[in-house]
This record gives sequence, structure tokens and C-alpha cells, in this order.
Amino acid sequence: MTTKVLVIGGGQNAEHEVSLASAAAVAAALRMGDHDVTCATIDRDGIWRVDGRPNGGSVAESLALALPLLTRTDVVFPAVHGALGEDGALAALCALAGVRVVGSGLRAGAIGMDKWTTKLVAGAVGLGTARGRLVAAEDIGDVEFEREVVVKPVSAGSSHGVSLVTEEGEMLAALREAARFDRRILVEEVVRGREIDVAVLREKGGIRWAAPPLEIHATGLFDTAAKYDGSARFTVPAQLDGAETAALRRAAIAVFDALGCDGVARMDFFLTEQGPVLNEVNTMPGLTAASQVPRMFAAAGVTYVDLVARLVRAAS
Repeated sequence: MTTKVLVIGGGQNAEHEVSLASAAAVAAALRMGDHDVTCATIDRDGIWRVDGRPNGGSVAESLALALPLLTRTDVVFPAVHGALGEDGALAALCALAGVRVVGSGLRAGAIGMDKWTTKLVAGAVGLGTARGRLVAAEDIGDVEFEREVVVKPVSAGSSHGVSLVTEEGEMLAALREAARFDRRILVEEVVRGREIDVAVLREKGGIRWAAPPLEIHATGLFDTAAKYDGSARFTVPAQLDGAETAALRRAAIAVFDALGCDGVARMDFFLTEQGPVLNEVNTMPGLTAASQVPRMFAAAGVTYVDLVARLVRAAS
């Protein structure tokens, strides 16, 4: 039986182009299987497009005209990273409409996008995170430089607005850059360790498992440029001993469960001498075939086409 899937890409945030790439790759892979695929795109200004055509003149009107798609859809695949997508907004829309959706629901999406709240959840299940403090955008002029820190927006993806501050003269500019993406800013102590990602998948039926970890090799901060200019290198499976791999997988599944994630999520860690330190969580990570998550599952023998098909089957 053919499954009707609505793939949504784009979005109203800095990750718009990345989301377009994920959505196009997902749609192409699903068409290779037993899926009837329709595509919708959310423009940067919020206008919904169906099959490339804008619906209506306002955001509300375009959404209203796109909603009938949900009545003809079995599963929605919201390949929208960042705010008003990955943060649970689209999952909430699907929940209200009673349509199955790929990935995490409203609660897990909202908490996972909030780096400060994620730190609190991680601490509650015994995982380490970088020591940090929360700063309001209105108070950035009062923040003093004490030591090397990482400055980042609380809720943004693809490392947009993230800066490494090594001297006092860089602090204000870093805070202002982070404030472009969120009114809440996180200032964290620098953690020294290997950068390791772990992806967790919840299959249909509820079983969840972690793919082989991936190590990121980047010069300096793994920022937005490094993520997309091809300068970063990945090793998957990461060269780890059995104890390190087990510890990372346990940590990733613990966070996945604590947040209540569904579908696939990527947990980013620093592996230190004291063990894994959680950096952040992505509940709708990049999903082109070259992205980190598909690379990890490929190392476990799960092809890209199979991975997206599994995500559709597990939709709830």
C-alpha cells in the first residue's frame, strides 16, 4: 500500500537553505520506495508554497490554503531545521490536525532547541555539560570577559551566531552576533575534548538504538562555515575503544529518552578524560545523504533510502 507523504522544507530562519537541501534529498529518497510524495516549502517570509507556487498573499492565507494537503496525507515529514520547524511548531500543527508526523513532538522539539533547558535535562540524568550562564540581550553591555568562552544563541542551529571569544575585545561583538538570532544568549566555558556525534533512532514499535559514533575533525571552532564549506572531515565509525563507545551510546540514549524524542535525533558531545560532555541536541538534524546522521547509519548498514523509509514507518 502506497503511503502518502508531505515533505516540508525551507522555513523562517537562518537554516532555510539547509532545510531546502534536506527536504529535496528526503523527497527524492522516498520516491525511490513505496511513497507518494508531495512537497511544500515555507519561504523565509513565512509564505507556504506547494509544488513551487505561492499560496495566497499573506502568511495566514497561504497556510490556510496549504492545510487541505493534510487531509490527503498519511504522514508529514517536516524537514525544517531551526525555529518554527525543529522547535516543535510543525509537529504541533500536525498534532492539531491529527496527522502522523516524522520525528519528535512539540515538547521534545521545543526543549531540544533550547540549549539552556537541554543542559538542565542533561544534568538531571547525570550527564556533564559545559559550565555556563544565561544572558539577556538587553544586558550584553554588562558582561565582563574573565576567561576563554563560547558565546551562542540559546535557540538556533547550524552554529549560527556562535563565536569563540579568546580576549576581552572580542566579547561585545560576539554577544551582539548571538543576539541577532535569539534574545537569550549562552556564555559557556570552553570544553577541551574530541568532538563526537551520536545519532539515535526510534523504530516503529518503540525500539531505539544508537548508530556508530562519528568524529568531527575541524580546525578551530566547528562553526557554520566549517559545517558547509567542506573543510571539516568526519571519521565514522570514530576511532574509540569499547568503553568509550558504550559510554557515548548510553549518554545519547539517556538524553533521547529524557527529552522524549521520536524519529531520529543527533547528540553532539565532547569526549573528555572525564567522559562524555553533552554540547547540544538536534531533533531534526541535517538529512542530506552527506549529512552526519545518514553517514552514521550507513556505517551500521542502513542506507539513506532505508533510513528515511524507517522514519516514515515510525511516524506517530
